[in-house]
Amino acid sequence: MSRIDESKDFIPVRIALLTVSDSRDASEDRSGDTLAQRIEDAGHTLADRMIVRDERDQIAEQLREWIENPEVDVVISTGGTGLTGRDVTVEAHRDVYEKEIDAFGTVFTMVSMQKIGTSAVQSRATGGVAGGTYLFALPGSPGACKDAWDEILKWQLDYRHRPCNFVEILPRLDEHQRRK
Repeated sequence: MSRIDESKDFIPVRIALLTVSDSRDASEDRSGDTLAQRIEDAGHTLADRMIVRDERDQIAEQLREWIENPEVDVVISTGGTGLTGRDVTVEAHRDVYEKEIDAFGTVFTMVSMQKIGTSAVQSRATGGVAGGTYLFALPGSPGACKDAWDEILKWQLDYRHRPCNFVEILPRLDEHQRRK
């Protein structure tokens, strides 16, 4: 169950948004628009937004750029999580992960089952951490992006969410790199 502790202050995070597509441009990026609007409505900062082709090395390169950018706390990609030969976003994400957030895909599947039934098995949504940055790969449909944000990310990216959330441990994600 999701619960907001109103006695705590909201802490906005800086989110970069990556659309993976061979065919879309900014005027046709409905999934990116859906996420951008939700990010801003929640009070977070849209730190950057790009569209790249379904090319594993290009996706991974952009993820690495944002991981190195101290002005980006979270990266959300949309598209390329399916089963076709061109769907390589999950592989690109895993190329850069230090740790995978295994339960993200599981919870996304549970949410999707409520909306699209067994068709949810065709999604490979994933989440992970690298360089102190959260990374999430969502399917390319606006409905899937809405579901992932409204049912998971909206809550986990809110510092006030209890019993725990991603924001409260954000400063500790790269503590292993600071140890001597």
